[in-house]
Amino acid sequence: MNPGGSDEAGDGPVQLPIDGVLDLHTFRPQDVKGGGTDYLDLCRERGLLRVRIIHGKGIGVLRTTVHALLAQRPDVESFALANEPFGGWGATIVHLKLTDGSSPPAKPRRV
Repeated sequence: MNPGGSDEAGDGPVQLPIDGVLDLHTFRPQDVKGGGTDYLDLCRERGLLRVRIIHGKGIGVLRTTVHALLAQRPDVESFALANEPFGGWGATIVHLKLTDGSSPPAKPRRV
Protein backbone atom coordinates (compact mmCIF):
# COMPACT_ATOMS: atom_id res chain seq x y z
CA MET A 1 0.00 0.00 0.00
CA ASN A 2 1.34 3.35 -1.00
CA PRO A 3 -0.89 6.21 0.10
CA GLY A 4 1.21 9.25 -0.66
CA GLY A 5 3.44 8.00 -3.44
CA SER A 6 6.66 8.06 -1.41
CA ASP A 7 7.92 8.26 2.12
CA GLU A 8 8.86 11.56 3.78
CA ALA A 9 12.45 11.36 2.55
CA GLY A 10 11.24 10.53 -0.96
CA ASP A 11 13.08 7.22 -0.93
CA GLY A 12 10.20 4.95 -1.88
CA PRO A 13 6.66 3.83 -1.19
CA VAL A 14 5.20 4.03 2.29
CA GLN A 15 3.97 0.63 3.45
CA LEU A 16 0.74 0.48 5.45
CA PRO A 17 -0.13 -2.37 7.79
CA ILE A 18 -3.07 -4.48 6.63
CA ASP A 19 -4.83 -4.57 10.01
CA GLY A 20 -8.41 -3.63 9.18
CA VAL A 21 -8.03 0.11 9.80
CA LEU A 22 -7.38 2.46 6.89
CA ASP A 23 -6.68 6.09 7.81
CA LEU A 24 -7.23 8.18 4.70
CA HIS A 25 -5.58 11.23 6.28
CA THR A 26 -2.29 9.90 4.87
CA PHE A 27 -3.64 9.70 1.29
CA ARG A 28 -3.59 12.32 -1.41
CA PRO A 29 -7.16 12.87 -2.66
CA GLN A 30 -6.39 11.37 -6.07
CA ASP A 31 -5.10 8.17 -4.40
CA VAL A 32 -8.20 7.42 -2.32
CA LYS A 33 -10.08 5.35 -4.90
CA GLY A 34 -7.19 3.09 -5.92
CA GLY A 35 -5.67 2.88 -2.45
CA GLY A 36 -8.99 2.18 -0.77
CA THR A 37 -9.87 -0.52 -3.28
CA ASP A 38 -6.45 -2.18 -2.96
CA TYR A 39 -6.66 -2.07 0.84
CA LEU A 40 -10.09 -3.73 0.91
CA ASP A 41 -8.84 -6.45 -1.46
CA LEU A 42 -5.85 -7.14 0.79
CA CYS A 43 -8.02 -7.23 3.92
CA ARG A 44 -10.39 -9.73 2.34
CA GLU A 45 -7.47 -11.91 1.19
CA ARG A 46 -6.25 -11.98 4.81
CA GLY A 47 -9.69 -12.83 6.18
CA LEU A 48 -10.27 -9.37 7.67
CA LEU A 49 -13.95 -8.94 6.89
CA ARG A 50 -14.61 -5.94 9.14
CA VAL A 51 -12.70 -2.82 8.11
CA ARG A 52 -12.77 0.68 9.56
CA ILE A 53 -12.07 3.47 7.08
CA ILE A 54 -11.19 6.78 8.72
CA HIS A 55 -12.13 9.60 6.36
CA GLY A 56 -12.45 12.44 8.85
CA LYS A 57 -15.43 14.64 9.57
CA GLY A 58 -14.74 17.77 7.52
CA ILE A 59 -17.46 18.81 5.10
CA GLY A 60 -18.16 15.25 3.94
CA VAL A 61 -16.58 15.18 0.48
CA LEU A 62 -14.20 12.33 1.32
CA ARG A 63 -16.94 10.43 3.18
CA THR A 64 -19.18 10.72 0.12
CA THR A 65 -16.37 9.46 -2.12
CA VAL A 66 -15.71 6.48 0.16
CA HIS A 67 -19.41 5.57 0.37
CA ALA A 68 -19.80 5.80 -3.41
CA LEU A 69 -16.79 3.50 -3.84
CA LEU A 70 -18.17 1.00 -1.33
CA ALA A 71 -21.63 1.00 -2.95
CA GLN A 72 -20.07 -0.13 -6.24
CA ARG A 73 -18.16 -3.09 -4.79
CA PRO A 74 -19.94 -6.45 -5.02
CA ASP A 75 -17.79 -7.81 -2.17
CA VAL A 76 -19.16 -5.28 0.33
CA GLU A 77 -21.88 -6.82 2.48
CA SER A 78 -22.72 -3.54 4.22
CA PHE A 79 -21.25 -0.27 5.45
CA ALA A 80 -22.30 2.43 7.89
CA LEU A 81 -20.88 5.29 9.87
CA ALA A 82 -19.01 4.12 12.96
CA ASN A 83 -20.29 4.34 16.51
CA GLU A 84 -18.83 7.28 18.44
CA PRO A 85 -16.01 5.31 20.17
CA PHE A 86 -14.78 4.20 16.73
CA GLY A 87 -14.81 7.60 15.03
CA GLY A 88 -18.49 8.48 14.74
CA TRP A 89 -19.30 10.22 11.47
CA GLY A 90 -15.55 10.56 10.78
CA ALA A 91 -15.22 6.83 10.04
CA THR A 92 -17.09 4.11 8.18
CA ILE A 93 -17.31 0.46 9.19
CA VAL A 94 -17.31 -1.93 6.24
CA HIS A 95 -18.40 -5.58 6.35
CA LEU A 96 -16.93 -7.59 3.49
CA LYS A 97 -18.19 -10.85 2.02
CA LEU A 98 -16.03 -13.96 2.04
CA THR A 99 -13.81 -14.48 -1.02
CA ASP A 100 -16.39 -16.81 -2.61
CA GLY A 101 -18.95 -13.99 -2.50
CA SER A 102 -20.91 -15.31 0.46
CA SER A 103 -21.43 -13.58 3.78
CA PRO A 104 -19.52 -14.63 6.88
CA PRO A 105 -21.24 -17.39 8.87
CA ALA A 106 -23.35 -16.24 11.78
CA LYS A 107 -21.61 -16.46 15.13
CA PRO A 108 -23.12 -19.09 17.43
CA ARG A 109 -25.20 -17.65 20.24
CA ARG A 110 -25.30 -18.95 23.77
CA VAL A 111 -28.66 -20.03 25.02
